[in-house]
Amino acid sequence: MIAAGAALANLWQLAQLPADALPFANLTGHDPVLPSSFAVGAAAQSTIAAAALAACELGHQRGAQRQCVSVDMTHAALECTGWFSLDGKVPELWDPFSGLYKCKHDWVRIHANFRHHRDGALRVLGLDPANATRDDAQAALMSWSAVEFETAMADAKLVATALRTFDEWDATPHARAIRSQPLFSITRIGDAAPLALPKITDDQRPLEGLRVLDLTRILAGPVGGRALAAYGADVMLVNSPNLPNIEAIADTSRGKRSAHVDLRTQEGRDAMDSLLGGAHVLTQGYRPGGLRDLGYGPEDIAMRRPGIVYVSLTAYGAQGPWANRRGFDSLVQTATGFNHAEGEAAADGKPRALPMQILDEATGFLIATTACAAVRRQQLEGGSWHVQLSLAQTGQWLRSLGRVEGGFGITKPGIAPYLETSASGFGELKAVRHAAQLERTPARYARQSMPPGSHEPRW
Repeated sequence: MIAAGAALANLWQLAQLPADALPFANLTGHDPVLPSSFAVGAAAQSTIAAAALAACELGHQRGAQRQCVSVDMTHAALECTGWFSLDGKVPELWDPFSGLYKCKHDWVRIHANFRHHRDGALRVLGLDPANATRDDAQAALMSWSAVEFETAMADAKLVATALRTFDEWDATPHARAIRSQPLFSITRIGDAAPLALPKITDDQRPLEGLRVLDLTRILAGPVGGRALAAYGADVMLVNSPNLPNIEAIADTSRGKRSAHVDLRTQEGRDAMDSLLGGAHVLTQGYRPGGLRDLGYGPEDIAMRRPGIVYVSLTAYGAQGPWANRRGFDSLVQTATGFNHAEGEAAADGKPRALPMQILDEATGFLIATTACAAVRRQQLEGGSWHVQLSLAQTGQWLRSLGRVEGGFGITKPGIAPYLETSASGFGELKAVRHAAQLERTPARYARQSMPPGSHEPRW
């Protein structure tokens, strides 16, 4: 098993960040910290440490001295569970139709947290969404093979995945495409002078003055934007007024402004173009090609705002036959072999999810890491930059960390010591405070979490 410190060093090298900053990271604890046969603690700790250290390194580039970043593995893992409550109640985050189903000879996972996905899946099964039950869905799926249903759903532009073993996944053309790619890429896509960023002093958080447009909706992207906000960035979450969100937005919106912009209207496009004029970073996690179809792909934005760092998040990566497939953490876990492997390790014979949505969470902190690394390069070299990440590539990286012996022999630690309470536009919010401890300028969320559309779309 690869230790968290070695994992951090590998991430740091891939991001092309200075090796002499690594000694400023202090990592404590070891796996297992949550019941799992995978190094989920190391994945959480190393990506959180990378994000915080990269932010501090960008701050150093802007004039501040380096500072120590400490991350405890238990705290990091619990932050990545995404636990929160509103007015004392823990929201139910999963639709009753979401989850694993038995098929003819195998299993399939359905993601039904959005109503249009749930209703679409039921219609593919020949059921009426108005009165179907989960038992009805289970009975209907017994006449399908998992791959047949997965394919039918993909053809209908919906989301479901067959349960695969690691060997079955590794034999697919898409898995081979994933293995040929790095965990993430940072590519220059245009010429530009370095964008103006103010110098900072030692008592300022490292990202103060950095403006980030957060065009993400579900989990990985919002986690990345929240981390950037914790280190001082001015983060504007931009949602479409026409699209649904998930309950976790109350947690992931800490530290951000939150505005509505409809890119299908001229008013919305004008607002977005005005925001772009002052932005240093744009992160987006819409379906592959979705923003490009509206004229807001990476090359389009680099033309409008030379010097931008444009971060693209997908489920399955930019190359390979599944590059255009939609997906979520739970589905990627199922498709790529994790659910089967966890079930085998637990010795109960039943497929089992990882103890948190670690593909989302780790990818979110990698978004923060790579955004900071790319902005640093932009300050040094100029240019416009495109960062690309995917949940499937993060899954491949998690596998590379190795397995944890006896990982199911522990009890999940208590979360209470790691919680903080704040007012929010959703009610009294209790959630896990950020796990990275910055020695000189503590990470914090300067703005309350607010519902989408609470702020005007302007800096």
